[in-house]
Amino acid sequence: MGFSELFEYRQVNAGGVTINVAHAGSGRPLLLLHGYPQNHRMWQRVAPALTQDFHVICPDLRGYGDSDKPDSDPEHVTYSKRQMAADMVAVMRAFGHERFSVAGHDRGARVTHRLCLGFPDLVERACVMDIAPTLHMFEHTDQDFATGYYHWFFLIQPDNLPEHMIGLDPDYYLREKLRRWSAPGATFDPETVGDYVRCFSAPEAIHASCEDYRAAATVDLDHDRADRDAGRKVTCPLLVLWGKEGFVNRTYDVLSVWRDYGADVHGKALECGHFLPEEAPESVIDELRRFFAAG
Repeated sequence: MGFSELFEYRQVNAGGVTINVAHAGSGRPLLLLHGYPQNHRMWQRVAPALTQDFHVICPDLRGYGDSDKPDSDPEHVTYSKRQMAADMVAVMRAFGHERFSVAGHDRGARVTHRLCLGFPDLVERACVMDIAPTLHMFEHTDQDFATGYYHWFFLIQPDNLPEHMIGLDPDYYLREKLRRWSAPGATFDPETVGDYVRCFSAPEAIHASCEDYRAAATVDLDHDRADRDAGRKVTCPLLVLWGKEGFVNRTYDVLSVWRDYGADVHGKALECGHFLPEEAPESVIDELRRFFAAG
């Protein structure tokens, strides 16, 4: 049974912001968080299999998909990972889950990192996919990083510049992101990509996603530095997965980097590019099932 047939939808009020959520299954709660420029449907090749063992909850992050896109503020706090993490705590509590496990990809992995730091008593186990920590990446910027992750520096530009340029052809922009970040020969479900385009093409969605990146370059770094100064690390078991054909694998000693940020870190590269749940779904299912069943 596929994603659309198996999952039920619910609109959850998370402190005044409505979060669109798909959920299915029973058992221990597992939160799955998507990345940029996608929505919860990026999990469609993974989530149905996990419902055999878990209550799987797949939200759209604020600013993405069919969730609310609240007005931004000059300090970008509205789209901070701390705020997005608080949204997810509210979502899980709406389903009656005070403790849960979480896996995130891309931007969702950064929210996952913040969940682990900000709500350590709530997160049992966590998985981050195809990222290095935001603070590490900014503090180790070089030409290779600026070239490979040019969008980090483009999307944070002020005065509506990226919003205007992306808005001229959001369909092309999104499809090019999928093509450029995936391994050669990777395929994406056409209906799912069409839904990505539908959601992302709205001007308020483009603006919200830019605010996500502006927050990452400002207030999120403040929070990350404060945690580092205080000696706070991820204390729960942390699984790190990344694509063997991607930028993260080429650029970082991934496990070594993450072990500076977490106390119990394990992981491996998978045979794919950036979009692990869509390029290597069977491997992701195996890794997540094994890791989260161990808790």
